[in-house]
Amino acid sequence: MQSKNPVFARSEGFNGRGSATTASPASWKIDLDGAAGGPEAPIGTTDATRMSISSVIEKTAISLGLVVVAAAITWFATGDLDPGNPDAGRNTALLGGLLMVGIFGGLALSMVNSFKKVVSPPLVLAFAALQGVLVGALSKMIAFYIVGDPSIVFQAVLATFVAAGATLAAYKFFNIQVTDKFRKVMTIALVSVFGIMLVNFGLSMFGVLEQGGLRGFNTLGLVVSIGLAVLAIFTLIMDFDMVERGIEAGLPERESWRAAFGLTVTLVWLYIELLRILAIFASSD
Repeated sequence: MQSKNPVFARSEGFNGRGSATTASPASWKIDLDGAAGGPEAPIGTTDATRMSISSVIEKTAISLGLVVVAAAITWFATGDLDPGNPDAGRNTALLGGLLMVGIFGGLALSMVNSFKKVVSPPLVLAFAALQGVLVGALSKMIAFYIVGDPSIVFQAVLATFVAAGATLAAYKFFNIQVTDKFRKVMTIALVSVFGIMLVNFGLSMFGVLEQGGLRGFNTLGLVVSIGLAVLAIFTLIMDFDMVERGIEAGLPERESWRAAFGLTVTLVWLYIELLRILAIFASSD
């Protein structure tokens, strides 16, 4: 069954179509509910060279670790933002510039990685570094200009890990089935949201929409962020399902980088929405 997630759509193994290095699709066992059974071992691969849970965890940890390092470097490299600091204006300008680099650079590389048929580990790591720049710059802006308390970042990180862990536990223990209909609905939702947020960003940049439009730190922004956080959790469920399918398909170990890329995209997105939600609540006190 073909994946509707653009991160995995270019990989034949994640879609169950097979390839020259995988077993014949005739050997697959696909239940009517969309659950995939394990195929025969791919030709020319062994257990040590196939994608596994441990290889996915390892590559995801490397990717997320790079996000954290890049975010920390961005945070400290932009200096003190206190208005009393003579360099505050320069630091703020630098922070804004890095935020734009993270947004547009990350967007460009996300498109390249999503539609690249053969996964490129260096491009995945470059994307993770740019996401780190985005996370660091956005976190610092929200912490200093919206909330006035840097501890909000730690709260958002903790909330992200808790939400991701709870989602994984629910996926495994309740045996959540990701059906083709669910993927189609999610694809439509994700494409629609991406388009709306892109238009909102452009209109906000040119001053057409005040206070960030749908992404403001107000009641409307809170509702939007809660909705997007729920959508990110559903996307995380799809990511877990595609990782399982890839492992069952016996994909080569290199494809662990594609899985790591997909998980990094979703987790960073979830973090940003949770950070915004916490910031809105904190700023309204």
